[in-house]
Amino acid sequence: MRFSDIIRLSLVQLLVNPLRTAFTLLGIVVSVGFLVAVVAIIQGMNAYVKENIADALIGMNTFQVRRLPISLGLFTDDQFRLLKRRPRVDERDAEAVREALPDALAISLQSGWPTPQADVVWRDRTLGSVQIFGVTAGYQIVQDYRFTEGRPLSEIDVRERRNVIVVGADVAENLFQGATAIDKDVRVMGQRYTIVGVVAPKGRVLGQSFDGFALMPISAFEAIYGRRQTTTISVKMRDAQDVGPAMARAQEAMRLARRLRPSDRDNFDVGTADALVDFWKQLTRCCSR
Repeated sequence: MRFSDIIRLSLVQLLVNPLRTAFTLLGIVVSVGFLVAVVAIIQGMNAYVKENIADALIGMNTFQVRRLPISLGLFTDDQFRLLKRRPRVDERDAEAVREALPDALAISLQSGWPTPQADVVWRDRTLGSVQIFGVTAGYQIVQDYRFTEGRPLSEIDVRERRNVIVVGADVAENLFQGATAIDKDVRVMGQRYTIVGVVAPKGRVLGQSFDGFALMPISAFEAIYGRRQTTTISVKMRDAQDVGPAMARAQEAMRLARRLRPSDRDNFDVGTADALVDFWKQLTRCCSR
């Protein structure tokens, strides 16, 4: 059959069955449009996660030294069991990283997942489900926190295990309703803490507030909650181009501190906010193809 015959036969079928032709074309248009919309949404979410979530959780120009990698959901049960055998990240590890990176803008040690939530009580007012973090002073620099009232936590607060806290904007507003929060005594887990600072609002991402938290010295935190299995070291460098070389030095320092042989695999993880973005992309990869 000649090509012209095929074209003529096709046109005849289109004219004979106009309704079927219309529904077929509509189905193709809807399918293609839906696929394009899904891909566009996923690409937009990738950018959103990078700009609003990853950097907010980990920090700009920052990397972390962790016991476990961020992308735990992509490991098999056997791999996860091996990861759980890794030693915890502790102050000795943080000190090794500090010695290796004297040019870092800030290095912090903070409590890890799962983040406890507690009631914060002031007089007859109770604010529930406040996220409680135990941190060293450098964490506030890592997170680029600005203060609307008071001061940040200090190394003296950590060293002397003082019962002081810094609260997010939502906590201050909901408990004190416009009045100053500084020097107010609140109760967390039955213990009294004095508020010394209020962090400027960070806003909401995907409906989740980044301002409903309280920071306490990690020494005071561990007296209540114990040492977390996922305590994390965060390192903030001055410029983005410094992050890669600093990660390599931190990795070497950790291996030396833990006396790993050249043939031994790392029993820790060093990663940036990009690891969180890559994890998100892997979760959505099947839909974006």
